[in-house]
This record gives sequence, structure tokens and C-alpha cells, in this order.
Amino acid sequence: MASGGVSVASLWTEVNRSGQNGDYTRALKALTKILHENREDVTALHCKIVCLIQNGSFKEALNVMNTQTKVLGSEVVFEKAYCEYRLNRVESALKTIESATEQTDKLKELYGQVLYRLERYNECKAVYTDLIRNSQDEYEEERKTNLAAVLAAMSQWEKASKEDLGLPELTYELCYNAACALIGQGQLTEAYNKLQKAEELCRLSLADDSDVTEEDIESELAIIHSQMAYVMQLQGRTDEALQLYNQVIKLKPSDVGLLAVTANNIITINKDQNVFDSKKKVKLTNAEGVEYKLAKKQLQAIDFNKALLSMYTNQADQCRKLSSSLQTQNPGHPRPVLIQVAQLCREKQHSRAIELLQQFSDQHPESASGIKLTMAQLYLIQGHVTKACDVLRSIKEFKHKPGMVSALVTMYSHEEDIDGAIEVFKQAIEHYHSEQPGSAAHLALVREAANFKLKYGRKKEAISDLEQLWKQNKKDVHTLAQLISAYSLVDTDKAKSLSKHLPSADTMSFNVDVDELENSHGATYVRKKAAKVTGEILPKEQGEGDVRKKRKKKKGKLPKNYDPKSTPDPERWLPMRERSYYRGKKKGKKKEQIGKGTQGAMAGASAELDASKTASSPPTSPRPGSATGSSATVGSNVAPPRQQKPASSGASRKKAPQKKKKSGKGGW
Repeated sequence: MASGGVSVASLWTEVNRSGQNGDYTRALKALTKILHENREDVTALHCKIVCLIQNGSFKEALNVMNTQTKVLGSEVVFEKAYCEYRLNRVESALKTIESATEQTDKLKELYGQVLYRLERYNECKAVYTDLIRNSQDEYEEERKTNLAAVLAAMSQWEKASKEDLGLPELTYELCYNAACALIGQGQLTEAYNKLQKAEELCRLSLADDSDVTEEDIESELAIIHSQMAYVMQLQGRTDEALQLYNQVIKLKPSDVGLLAVTANNIITINKDQNVFDSKKKVKLTNAEGVEYKLAKKQLQAIDFNKALLSMYTNQADQCRKLSSSLQTQNPGHPRPVLIQVAQLCREKQHSRAIELLQQFSDQHPESASGIKLTMAQLYLIQGHVTKACDVLRSIKEFKHKPGMVSALVTMYSHEEDIDGAIEVFKQAIEHYHSEQPGSAAHLALVREAANFKLKYGRKKEAISDLEQLWKQNKKDVHTLAQLISAYSLVDTDKAKSLSKHLPSADTMSFNVDVDELENSHGATYVRKKAAKVTGEILPKEQGEGDVRKKRKKKKGKLPKNYDPKSTPDPERWLPMRERSYYRGKKKGKKKEQIGKGTQGAMAGASAELDASKTASSPPTSPRPGSATGSSATVGSNVAPPRQQKPASSGASRKKAPQKKKKSGKGGW
């Protein structure tokens, strides 16, 4: 009997009833009472673990299994691996599954999930293929969906070729995974059409359920819409993609992985514009649990974009910190170094940037091609063209590519190093002669080398190239003419013998209708045809010719003041300023002398207003003993007040530097 007078049998009945009703909390209470009577009851312990898992208490369930290892043994291998998987202890879950003595179907299902999280896609594909082939139950559709997800991941992250396993696309999940696989193959139009089909299937499947609202449907469609926006972004339809991304963000889906990817893609569209919006969106990529929802390459791309955003927002220290951390996590990846170099270039530290690139290329030669191209670009920015050429020629992967040869020849020509350019041609031709003799790229390089040498007067050096081209095509008259021209400076006899191979003038003539050519649309001159005269044409007599009417020459008009006796000016055809006797225009007298004298004085009226100059005027100052002007009246003999320069005149002018104002009256 259990405590309280309740039998163990009745407690097990309660556990069974609660389990069928989904009331696992009530079942746990009954199991606790059972275990109180017998702590080593294996069935009760197993049921308790299952109830804890159903309630989401994975840590507590794992603790029960770890403490009761001796009692439970290998009975709960699946439950233990599942709890470790849900607690994101994926490596531990893998070890638990591999230690199992028997691989059941449910353990294989979990094994496939663990391998997918560890991104071991080939092994995961083998597990699901075996499960689909050897099992038939209601979970077959889910297994096919998981297998399609594996194929999509292999296509996107490992660039594996598309493999057709005959999976049907009857559900929107299968259709969505097929679209993801097409994106990995670069078939964007087909992928977009497949995503539209997945959207239709999703709406049809959820429309039958009366409990599902429109908001629930939009939430379920969020991942499809985000992927459609991604395809638009890859196609260059950034405005449409940005609008669709923002719609997904506004829905606030519960999947933190979906939110992080959508926010990251918005940041990539914004680039160095709208940085405030990007700073808001970057917070969504830092949500808890994101690292367990996304693949390693997705997390890596998000971290790279965080560093770039720090650079665009002028957070130099933060950018350096993030890029250094990324370089530590991915020592062979060139992108963290390129971010650091970009930050140094923004700070005008080009020499330090080149040192950093050189250091990385020495440590990781397998990833040095892109780094060296950046080095060459920085050398060109600094004006060191020869150093840039040396760096480009050290890239073995691109050394003999036609584009690289063209760039090197252009730079050497800019530096007037014709020998260096010819050496580049020589090495490239030798490479194609040994690897792809007679190919189109080989012959194109030979022709360009010959033309380059002829352009710079190196006809002797161009002979071997021209001979090689002519041997490939004996009917090439243009090459033969170039070869004869080159030999004419070296070996005239050889030039004469080669000239025999030139076609004759008759074979080179073309059947051209001259009249039709002259009357064509592009003709600039059309020969006028003689008009046909009806009637009998009389023969002309001997000596009789056509008389043309001559135009009368008009006499030139002479100037009115023309004097036939005087000799004309020999410089009359020159402009006046260019004639020897030109002395410039005479300056006229100014009407008024303005601005002379004290400020405020008038030049023209100064004599009239000066009363001291009149004979009858009294002295301007009173004499001793004379009366003051009390009886004086206003008249012409009254001297006006003297006008002086105002003391505040400096307010309307700028004071001259290093000058002091004089203490005397009326001036500076």
C-alpha cells in the first residue's frame, strides 16, 4: 500500500489515465508517490522521464537519467540522446546514439537530425535514404521532407550538384526545399516559380482548417516570403526584396533564425546607406538561440556584416575588434583581413594595409589570389605601377589568363616598359603552347603579341609570331601582308618569295556595281546622270564647241574717303590692337574730381563757398575789442561752418591692419 491508503495499482491507473489525456503534470504526481514506495522501479522511472520530456523539462529528465544510470542501464538511450539534442548538446547526443547496442528506427531518426545539425550532410542523406527504403509508416512524408532539406543544404553550402531522388512535391515543405536546392544551383527563375507554387500549396493546406486564422497563414508563409525576397535580391530587384523583407519583420515570427536571416539581408541591401535602420536590424541577429538555428556559413556571413556595419558607422575600434575575432575563428579566410584593410584605407594607412595583406599571403598561400589582387590595387592607388605588376605576375592562378595579360601589358605600356610587356606575352604564349596548342586563346595571344610588336616598331621580333599565325591559316592575306612588311626590313629575298603567295589583283577584285554604290543610302556624292534628249541628235560641226556663259565680275566698292593718290595702309588687314602705330585709347578728362580733399568737401563749389577769398568779407574770427555778431544778419558774407571728417567714419570702412588713428583732426 502507498502512503495515504492509496494502492499502487490505483496510482498506475491514474498515471495511465493522465497520460492518455495529456495531463503529464498530474501523472508526475502519481509517479512520485509510486517511486516513494520503490525508488528503483524501472518502469516508474522511465515513465517519469517521458512525462518530464513531454513537459519540456529536459534538464530535469537528464538529471534523473544520470543519477539512476545503474538502475536504468540502456533502457533510456533514446530519451537521453533526445534530451541532449534539445539542450543543444549535439556532440554529446551523437556519442550517446553511437554507444547504443541496437539502432532502432526512432534512434536512426534522431541520428539523422543530429548529423544535420553537425552539417555532416552526406552521412545524413544516407541515414534518411535507408529509413525511407526500409520503413513504411505514417512518418514517411516527414522523412522525405527531411531528405529534401538535406539535398538543399548540400546544394547551398557545399555546392554539390543537383541529385534527383524522385521526391514528390505534393506538400509545400517539399516544394520549398526543392526551391532552395535550385537556388544553390543558381537557377533563380525556376526557384522563384517553385516558391510561388509552395505558397499556393501552403494556403490550400491551411484553408481547410477552420481554427487557422489569416494571421496564422501569413506566419506560416513568412519563411517562403523571405526566401522569395532573397531570390529577388540575387536577381537585382532590391526594392521589391526590401519591401517583402520588411513585411516578414513586421509579422514578428517566432523563429529567431528566420528573423536573423531576414534582418541580415536587409543590412546587405542598405550597405553604407540608412545605417540607423541597419543598427536596429542588427539587434535581431543577436537574439538568444540564433546560433543553434542557423548553419555555420550563415552565422559567419552575419558576423562579417556586423564588422562592415561598424566600419560604415565609423566605429573603428569595434570594427577592428570584430574583424580580429573573425580572423581568429577563421584563420584561413581572407574576408576578415580584407575588412581590416578596408578600415585602414579609410584611415589613409595604405602602407600598413599592404603590410597586413603581405603577411596574410605569406601565411596562407592557398588563399592569396584575392589578397594579392587587393595589394595590386593599393599599389596602383599609391602610383607604384611596377610593384603592382610584380604582385599580379606572382598570382599563379591568373598569371596567364587573357584578362591578366591585357592588364599587365597596359600597365607596362603606361610605364613605357615595352620589353616587360613583350615578356608577359612571351610567357603566356609559351604556357598555351604547352597546355592548349592551337586553341583560340593561344592564337589570339599570338596575334595580339604580333600587333603589339608592330605597333612599337619591333618588326623583327614580330616575324616568328606572324609566321606561326600564317601557318595556321594560309589564306589570311592580312597576316601575310604584315609578314612581308616585317621581312622587308630583315630579309628582302624572303619578302619577295613570300609576296608570290599574295593573290593577284584580278582575284582580289570584287564585283561591285559602281552606279548602285553611288546611289546607295550611305553615299556622300552622287554622280548626276545626263538627261536623255528625245529626238534626233545633230552632229556638231568641226571646231564647234559648247559655249559656257561666264559670270560678270562686279567691281569692288571703294570707301567714301578713298584717295587714289595716297598709298593704302599695309597693316589695314590687321586688328587695330596689333598694328605698329597703335598707342591705346586716350583717357578722357573726368568731369568732376570726386573723392579729393577732406571727406564731405565738394570740389566744384569749394571756391564759391570759401568766404575768406571774397574782398568784402569780414574776418572769420572776431578781433580783440570788437563786438560779437549779435546784430549780424544772414547773408552772403556769412562764413558757413567748416566741414570736418566725422569721428565715427571708421564704422563704414574696414580698419587697415597695423595702423593707429592719429590724434589730429580730420584723418587717419
